[in-house]
Amino acid sequence: MLEIHHFSYGWVTPVLAYIMSVIGSLLGLRCTARAGSGDGRNGWLISAAVAIGGTGIWVMHFVAMLGFSIRGAEIRYNVPLTLLSAVISVTVVWMGLFVVAREPFGRLSLFAGGAVTGLGVGAMHYSGMYAMNTDATIDYDPGIVTLSMVIAVVAATVALWFTLVIRGIWATLGAALIMGVAVTGMHYTGMASMSAHHMDNAVAPHGTGAMELLAPLMITVSTVTLILLIHVGLTEVDERAMVAEPVRPQPASRAAWSLQSAAVAAAELRGSGQDEPGATDYRTAGLYAPAADYQVPGRHAATDSPQPGRYQTAGAGAGSRPDRKPFPQRGRKP
Repeated sequence: MLEIHHFSYGWVTPVLAYIMSVIGSLLGLRCTARAGSGDGRNGWLISAAVAIGGTGIWVMHFVAMLGFSIRGAEIRYNVPLTLLSAVISVTVVWMGLFVVAREPFGRLSLFAGGAVTGLGVGAMHYSGMYAMNTDATIDYDPGIVTLSMVIAVVAATVALWFTLVIRGIWATLGAALIMGVAVTGMHYTGMASMSAHHMDNAVAPHGTGAMELLAPLMITVSTVTLILLIHVGLTEVDERAMVAEPVRPQPASRAAWSLQSAAVAAAELRGSGQDEPGATDYRTAGLYAPAADYQVPGRHAATDSPQPGRYQTAGAGAGSRPDRKPFPQRGRKP
């Protein structure tokens, strides 16, 4: 039996794979939350599927595969099958999100979506492994394979539940960290089911090298993820900017006092001889209080003659304004 290494570059590949899984899960959760707002729902669900299925699962899988090696054997990748595994990953995540996002939501839809997504993630994993060509014979332990599929279904169900109930930024980050653990755990459990043996009459495998194939694909998917991340951030900023600040209502007493002050000013101008042609008629301008409610300060209500002394208001009594000094008689000698 040949020796298999899952960490040929040390802890660089598993840590990087986990980080990519967390980033994809975080972005997918935010896209799913945006889909719940009702605007562009289908587009946000597709974006969430690309983020979770593309970056969170598929990119994570092949970043981890960069650290995979078999001593004494060469490894190459079949390009069409590798691309097919990416399509499977994004499609099954979208199917799961579509199932659980329908109304009314219930446990049955959650479990159905989790089963579809989990089995699809397992199919992505093993189709990606099938895309690997080597001059060694690869065998799988059925028990560990079954365990990895169970982990995939449970992880997918938990992930879909998170997409429905998680809204706050810190809660979303915590959910993404848990999803990253579940997805990478499923991957390395499935990889633990492998064993490699010498192949009789082995020939050099066909296909593309890991770095030649995976690096451009992962850069492309990561770029799309970055664009989605920027788009989500900008839409959330725009949404906050569109929320208008509430207008504080002015007290009714302040508005009434402003009208009364305007009437007093109009009376002062009339008393100073401003009633000339071309002068502003403050009564028609809406600044003069009606005679039934407010008598002109300093003038008698009946004769409209100047009355030195106090302000007189209609209905003076409790709650009325206190007496004040009369206006000076402008333009007249004492």
